[in-house]
Amino acid sequence: MEKVILGNSDIGVAPLVFGGNVFGWTLDEKQSFNMLDACVDRGINMLDSADVYSAWVDGNQGGESEAVIGRWLAQSGKRDQVVIATKVGMPMPNGGSGLSRKHILKSADDSLRRLQADCIDVYYAHQDDPETPFEETLGAFQELIDAGKVRAIASSNYSAERLAEMLKFARANGLPEFIAHQPQYNLFDRGDYEGALEAVCKEFDLGVLTYFSLASGFLTGKYHSREDLQQSGRGAAFLEKYLNPRGLRILEALKEVSQLHQVPEAAIALAWILHRPGITGPIASATSTKQLDQLILAASLELPPEDMERLNSAGD
Repeated sequence: MEKVILGNSDIGVAPLVFGGNVFGWTLDEKQSFNMLDACVDRGINMLDSADVYSAWVDGNQGGESEAVIGRWLAQSGKRDQVVIATKVGMPMPNGGSGLSRKHILKSADDSLRRLQADCIDVYYAHQDDPETPFEETLGAFQELIDAGKVRAIASSNYSAERLAEMLKFARANGLPEFIAHQPQYNLFDRGDYEGALEAVCKEFDLGVLTYFSLASGFLTGKYHSREDLQQSGRGAAFLEKYLNPRGLRILEALKEVSQLHQVPEAAIALAWILHRPGITGPIASATSTKQLDQLILAASLELPPEDMERLNSAGD
């Protein structure tokens, strides 16, 4: 799979990023190792995790995803074949959260220990922390970069205004700048990214890697009723908001376009993201190699303007 450069960095990534939230959640360790091997074999090199994955599972404390990746790295010896991305800032069950210097430095060391790695390739501010000055947050990231513990930094879940302010502050004060931003973005959830946030990413040459790219699985076309939602491994709570007339129109458009191209709906949904301006690639997860191979089809799909218009108009 041909690599693309992430933002204004020198980091090359495949146009599909594997979402590591499933490690230690819907995939057990053996299944996770098999999936990680399959990703590398197919040319997917960026693995997206976070310190908080998967604290939402009963009995988990956070760090489970990173720990699975770390054990796989130790067993496989494939560290030089992958780009490791993880995050800091979300509330952890142990009480830590935010982007203070103390929390960032401790969390980075904890993540590196779980990952059994010397360096995090892309370290995200997982969400904005209005209580901590930009100087403190960016200064902590600078310390990690200077120590060789972090290669580059990125952002997620920032408003356009706050992201622009932080990037301008970094540039004016010689502090490290984000190379990428991770917004929620898919055929259904478009409003938060399109417009002001998209313009900021373009102005500062940020790579854009989208999360919830398949709308928690809704855009796979498997869920058309509340009865269908009960079959989801993630549970109905993640999917309920999509099951409305607009969501069903989008599913119908996906079905039409997928039949034209003879590929699954999920591949069309990811290809739509890749055809949007300024997007580096979608983040998506799979629980089987069959699903993974279906998602990978998106990277080679060409959607003509009429297909893009059909998909765009379905959500209007």
